[in-house]
This record gives sequence, C-alpha cells and structure tokens, in this order.
Amino acid sequence: MDRVLVLHYHEIWLKGGNKNYFLSRLIAAVKRALADLPVSAPQFICERLLIAPHEEAAIPTILERLRRVFGLAYVASAREVPSALAQLAPLACEMMAEKNPANFAVRAKIADPDYALNSMELERALGRAVLDHLRARGSDVRVKLNDPQVTCRVEVLPGKALVYTDRVEGSGGLPAVTGGRLVALLSGGFDSAVAAYKMMRRGAHVSFAHFFGPPSPARGSSKPIAEEIVRVLTPYQFTSRLYLVPFDLVQRQIVAATHESYRVLLYRRMMARLARELARAERALGIITGDSVSQVASQTLHNLAATDRGFDLPVYRPLAGDDKSEILRLARQIGTYKISCEPFEDCCPRFMPRSPAIFAHPEELDRAEVGLDIEALVTLGLEGTAALDFRFENGQVVAREAVARRLQKLVARRKNATGPPTVAPTSGA
Repeated sequence: MDRVLVLHYHEIWLKGGNKNYFLSRLIAAVKRALADLPVSAPQFICERLLIAPHEEAAIPTILERLRRVFGLAYVASAREVPSALAQLAPLACEMMAEKNPANFAVRAKIADPDYALNSMELERALGRAVLDHLRARGSDVRVKLNDPQVTCRVEVLPGKALVYTDRVEGSGGLPAVTGGRLVALLSGGFDSAVAAYKMMRRGAHVSFAHFFGPPSPARGSSKPIAEEIVRVLTPYQFTSRLYLVPFDLVQRQIVAATHESYRVLLYRRMMARLARELARAERALGIITGDSVSQVASQTLHNLAATDRGFDLPVYRPLAGDDKSEILRLARQIGTYKISCEPFEDCCPRFMPRSPAIFAHPEELDRAEVGLDIEALVTLGLEGTAALDFRFENGQVVAREAVARRLQKLVARRKNATGPPTVAPTSGA
C-alpha cells in the first residue's frame, strides 16, 4: 500500500531551542490518539511526520482523530512514489484525472538537497504533464495559480516523493499538556466550553469546575450537560477532571444578606473563590472564564474589574474580544454547540435582580459582603464537591468517580481552621 499520511505541525517551527520538547509531546499525542488504529509509528523526516496506515478503510477514522491533535497545521493523505520525474509525473496525472478539475495548480516543496530540479522547475514540468494528460482526455482544463479548484501538492524527500490533492485542516496551536494547569469555570453554556478549548489549544491542561443548583420542573439538571461537554473536550487533551460544586446554599446566603443589584457579581466572586481553592488542589496556575466584554451586565469592564480586585490568581478570559457569532462558530466546530442548546437549570440566573449593577466598584462589593461569612461559605461549597475523571482510551472517553485526595485534605484543613460551616436562615427569595 503506497498511502502515507503527511502531518505538518504548526507553531513548533518557532520554538528554537525548545523545539525538541514540543515535538516529542506532539509525537506522543499522535501515538496516543491513534493507539487502537492500524497505523505505523510516526516517522520524523525533513520536518514532517509520516504515518503509514495499514488499511485503506481506516483512513477516515485516522484523519478524524488527528484533526483533534493540537499542534498539527494539517494532515494530508498522500501517495508515495520514487522522486524521479519519470515516476512522479504519471502519478500526478492519475490523481488529477480522478479529480477532473476545471482549473488547477501544482505546488512543490523540495526537501532533498540533491534533487535535480528546484521547486519552480518541478511545478512547471508537472503542470505541463498534467495539463496535456487532462486535455488528451477531452477536458477543457486550464492552469490557474491563484485560488485554483484543485491543487496538486508534491513534497520531495530524500529517495521518494509524496503527492496529494486533499488535506484536512488540523487544530493548530501547541501540543496538549505543554503549558501548565488551569481550572475553567464551566457553566454548560456556549461560552465557557469555547474558552476552555481555546486555552487547551495553547497547551494548557484544563480541569473544570461546574456550579449547579437544584433543577426546576421546566428544566433539567445542568450536571449532565457539563459532563457531556467535558466528554467532548477530553479527546483534545486526553484526560480531564470535572468538579461538581453545589452552589444553592451558598447562593441563598448571598440572596438573604446582600442587595439584589449585586447578587450576580457576588455569585461570580464566590465562584472565583471556590475555583481558586480547586486550583490549589490541582496545583493550577490560574482560572479560565467565558467572559466576553459587555455581553451581559456582569461582564462590563467595570464589573469584571470589581470582581477581580484582590484576587490572587490569574484569570484568563480568552473570549474577551469575541462576539457571540464567533463563539457559536467555534462551538459548532469543536462539537459542544448542540450540547449547550439543551435546556438546563443554570444557577446564575436564579433570583435574578430586576436591575443588576453595571458599573460596580470593588468597594461596593466589599461592603455588600460584610454580612457574609466568606470563609465558611467557601468551605461549605467545597465540602459538598464531587469529582469525575475522564480519560480518552482506544477511541472512547471513559469516566469514573475521582478520588480527589488533595481536595479532601484541603477541606479538612479549612474545617479545622474555621469550624463547621453554618447556614443562616434564608428568606423565601
């Protein structure tokens, strides 16, 4: 079988002295993604990875798996042939005849310093051969160098050439788990899943924190939605942890003790505090939110600054400058859009104020929290937190209940320091 998959990587080109580290992680990710499929081990030849599939029927599945490997710019299904023009030209003609284009171009890359032709000479020779071959078959084809219908691509390596006409765009970015750990606040909606994906694409290994309340009669629990989103995102980074944090009791304390105009901002402050503790348990370097500036009242620049003031962990907002159409486009691309369309009970809109603050100051939020026992509420939220571990294995994502020992130790230390959390009586708000 002469079929070869050509894997071109992305930003690793720019890594200089660190290139070998990132390349090794990319190769490990490729192997892990294809572990159960009939393929050869990746070969590194002239700044490209080559994989030989053992079965033609497996190629679509292989390409779909590779599409989710961060660090790959594109993957091409090529045919291998001796690099001499006498062998190369007939194969190019055959492959272009299968496409039967109205117009085409030939693009060549030469990675063999001893090859007899340069790239422009090879493009002209193959272009003439393909043009003559197609016209001899009765086609009215022409050469079009700018935006052709089909491009015949040739990559000449030492002793062989690779020819292809189609390629699958990769995810780009940096290889998975090369940039440290982060914790993402995952709501179940469109934005937070896309935000997590964008940071995963930069090499971060993301754990997830989902805050939930009791479901309403009209809408189901948000927990299955969050679990399904993590299930979809896990193949991109191979392992994930989802923390499920009960927020209802904490939320009711905020409702009972604070002015309604600050409720959502104080929810967000409390979620950030809880996420900070989870980040400590995960040894993470920051948290991720799905904020898009001014998309909703709580995401104005004033309110974001007010909720962040005094927070001692970096907050990453990869969607800050994106509009909703950009976010939805990426949600469709990564596979979370339909999941987030499902109805579910989100905890933040509960007890929604009639007129939320849009220009809050940090001092106002500080004063609003005076009646709250912050440390006890954080302990209360953490004490009820459960965790699930997800792992991509043999083409499937498996989930199991996690044993989060560091979180358990953290909760025990907090309870010893502050005593058992107390829950004050709440109004029926």
